[in-house]
Amino acid sequence: MAKVMLGGKEVEVDEDGFIQEPDLWDQNVAIDLAKTEGVQDMGEKHWKLVNYIREYYQKFGIAPMVRKLCKDCDLKLKEIYEMFPSGPAKGACKVAGLPKPTGCV
Repeated sequence: MAKVMLGGKEVEVDEDGFIQEPDLWDQNVAIDLAKTEGVQDMGEKHWKLVNYIREYYQKFGIAPMVRKLCKDCDLKLKEIYEMFPSGPAKGACKVAGLPKPTGCV
């Protein structure tokens, strides 16, 4: 595992850039993670999605399924891919500070 600077702190990440200690996540870490996914500016919809994913994970211990994510955030899957080009699992979950999802998100 590599250590990188994210949000002004040293954070351990896996080979795909997912942080290994979700407790180190904060908004500044998210902004730097977003840049690794090609997202230069986190807008209101980005934060809505990221915060939803994070809250869902904290409550249930897994990332939400794509269908639930779209419905609860009132977003189409196409919109999520426009915000996070690598998709909800790789992009949005990474920015939300979740571990790398093992299945569908």
